[in-house]
Amino acid sequence: MSLGALSNLSLELRATDAPRDEQLARVEIALLGVIFVTAALLNSALLLLLLRRRRERLTRMRLFVLHLCVADLTVAFFQVCPQLVWDITDRFVGPDPVCRLVKYLQVVGMFASAYMIVAMTADRYRAVCDPMARLRRSGRARCSAPVGAAWCVALAGGLPQIFIFSRVQVAPGVFDCWAEFTEPWGLRAYVTWTALAVFVVPVGAVLACQVRICRAVRASVEARCGEVQGQTRAPGLSRARVKTVRMSVVIVVAYVACWAPFFTVQLWSVWDSEAPTESAMFTILMLLASLNSCANPCIYLLFSGELPKPRLCSRHKEKKCSVSEEATILSSVYLSLKSFSDCR
Repeated sequence: MSLGALSNLSLELRATDAPRDEQLARVEIALLGVIFVTAALLNSALLLLLLRRRRERLTRMRLFVLHLCVADLTVAFFQVCPQLVWDITDRFVGPDPVCRLVKYLQVVGMFASAYMIVAMTADRYRAVCDPMARLRRSGRARCSAPVGAAWCVALAGGLPQIFIFSRVQVAPGVFDCWAEFTEPWGLRAYVTWTALAVFVVPVGAVLACQVRICRAVRASVEARCGEVQGQTRAPGLSRARVKTVRMSVVIVVAYVACWAPFFTVQLWSVWDSEAPTESAMFTILMLLASLNSCANPCIYLLFSGELPKPRLCSRHKEKKCSVSEEATILSSVYLSLKSFSDCR
């Protein structure tokens, strides 16, 4: 399912050439335009930054962020942009193969973004709960498998779109890119399956990993408290590793906050025959889901400290500005959660 798919569901319910709400359409076009430009610029800038850093040292976390950035660019150019053009023209303009390709790529971006977050969280889980794994395999080897698996799931997950959507006649002389189902329950099954595959399953896997990670972090904090009190020394977790865990948590929270309303609206629209599918609320919730592609690069830049800070460096000693980011730069989220790691 995609942004275009939900708007098409509302159109599919009328399946006529009835005029659309032009005022609401202008709001859709404006929001999609802002989201597309913002997501494209932020993720392109971050991708260039990461590729430039690759010559120096591409850490495991940066590799995951790089692929998440590519996934978000896929969402921007192959999901948001086609839907923007679609809203401008009102009907899909293009032959049947283009219709199927657009629908396929729209879902590939959603799958890639969701399962790249799963892969990144799983990597943080291994780094925190199985730190000895770094002695058995190199960092790049550990990253390549989950990253490749995430892209394979994305490419395979979008295949049903090719067979479900096609260019069909929705009214006399009016053609559009529609989903056709032979059974009346087909639409419900399709939307429910998409919600489970793209949202419920990834979020469930991520939450399971995060619970284990939080337990490990708490155990590390207690170990450090014992060390301060003169007990047996424990290695604990490095500040850099805890910071990357917190960054992954914020990325997951942003994903849930953006996509939970979208899938709620999706399921409501197909399971409740009286759902207000033509209302502005449905449309706005559908569009705001793609804000997740704008949020991810901002979260990484906030946590990594790679935003330009000329004034900060001029006010402090040169030595402080040259210290490694992995050990010194703390985000505002870390400050707000500092009480979690204080020893009382």
